Amino acid sequence: MNNYAGMARSDRGNAPVCDLRSDTVTRPDAGMLAAMAAAEVGDDVYGDDPQVNRLEHELAERLGKEAGLFVPSGTMSNLLALLAHCQRGEEIIVGHGYHVYIDEAAGASVLGGMSLCPVPVRADGALDPAVITEAVKEDDFHYAISRLLSLENTHNGLVVPLADMQAAADAGRRANLAVHLDGARFFNATSALGCSATDLAGLADTVSICLSKGLGAPVGSVLVGPRELIDRARRWRKMLGGGMRQAGVLAAAGLYALAHNTDRLTEDHARAAAMADGLRRLQCGEVSQATNMVFFTPADGRNEDLRDHLSAEGVVIGCGATGAIRLVLHTDIDDTAVEAALSSIRQFYG
Repeated sequence: MNNYAGMARSDRGNAPVCDLRSDTVTRPDAGMLAAMAAAEVGDDVYGDDPQVNRLEHELAERLGKEAGLFVPSGTMSNLLALLAHCQRGEEIIVGHGYHVYIDEAAGASVLGGMSLCPVPVRADGALDPAVITEAVKEDDFHYAISRLLSLENTHNGLVVPLADMQAAADAGRRANLAVHLDGARFFNATSALGCSATDLAGLADTVSICLSKGLGAPVGSVLVGPRELIDRARRWRKMLGGGMRQAGVLAAAGLYALAHNTDRLTEDHARAAAMADGLRRLQCGEVSQATNMVFFTPADGRNEDLRDHLSAEGVVIGCGATGAIRLVLHTDIDDTAVEAALSSIRQFYG
């Protein structure tokens, strides 16, 4: 499933009534803009930006890690983790449908000379421990050296229970693998699991946290982990051209998001459930929902016709010509917007 198919808006004019393409489309609210405008900044490459330093420290402390590194994107954060953990010719075992494998342009292989070994992902989003064990290569010079296990939570909105995460991590560690967690929607996961940040983060050596998805910041991710690994990642960030200067304006948005937008993620989950319920009542296709995501597969296959109809009503979706349409709830969508979207879909099928 390509979550990026048909994502470009055909109408780039006024802000839509409801944009369901992704939780990356959010815009800073008044409070976040005020925090950005008031940010005290310095040169982050010199370690002088107080907002960046505070953001890195706060997230590391919240997740029970030694250090953090602020970077422009989640893709860069994951790539830096892989580069910090692995050398050229070494291997990362990762879920076949996980973002690190399918949606990051093979950066680890192209830029790091690392091999990605994809393994099947269970229907619940987890990796089976036996599958991980089977994928680990024996010590033979014909094979890549298995070095890292890369996990993901949430996965397509699905929350992987802590017990399953622990079982996967344990399988990796028994084979002397380090563990990385792509936590792009980390706080959606902890919110749905009802666990602490350290409960989930403690299962992995490094964790990537995206600030620009469910948390509503305009830019940025933070990689957290052991100080030695983060220092290594910081050097790689420079080599990749990702060193930023007065980045405190962006870090201030991330700090605001952490303070104001983590607890409200349950509202996105509730609205996603309400939207899924409304779609099921229409009986016009298959519907599934997990955390802030709804997947709707129209029975008539008229995906693009539905997209065009909704666009005329100010409701934006991304979809391919066939298959499931992913609808993502986020901080910019309230109950009124959900009802507007459902009303437009009812009109289409009316």
